[in-house]
Amino acid sequence: MRKIILASLGILALTAGCKTKTEGKVNELKIALEPKSDTKTKGTVTFSEKNGTVTFTANISGLTPGVHAIHIHEKSDCSAADGSSAGGHWNPTFKKHGKWGQGEYHKGDIGNFTADAEGNGKIVLSTDEWCIGCGDETKDILGKAIIVHKGADDFTTQPTGNAGGHVACSAIIR
Repeated sequence: MRKIILASLGILALTAGCKTKTEGKVNELKIALEPKSDTKTKGTVTFSEKNGTVTFTANISGLTPGVHAIHIHEKSDCSAADGSSAGGHWNPTFKKHGKWGQGEYHKGDIGNFTADAEGNGKIVLSTDEWCIGCGDETKDILGKAIIVHKGADDFTTQPTGNAGGHVACSAIIR
């Protein structure tokens, strides 16, 4: 009886040890942006999930200098020359368009970033409102698209923020 209890405790300790090792595991997805609307815009987008928080990092080049919007759109389809095949902003909770973290906003309303004089820009956002492949329709970013817009999001105009045409697109898929 004593050996069985010790053996069970040993298995329990091994199981607990394995569980602890996976808690800090990083789930990462890196995708390349493709130019749209006859632009030379390109870049990389990385989604990295750890302990329930997703960090989004986009490094973009080939932009006109100034402020640009970036959003998650509802379909992982960038086949149209202007990126319109990606559909509208991802809005699984049926909120009004707005500024991330202030009042109402779509889950896809990431926001604005500034491209420097050379046309390079970067944006970083961390949130627990997204997941990568968790299957929760209100949080899961897989099967959506990233769209970089020609202009700035005004955070007011419904439902898009009046950010202009699409200059880059990438499907968020593995």
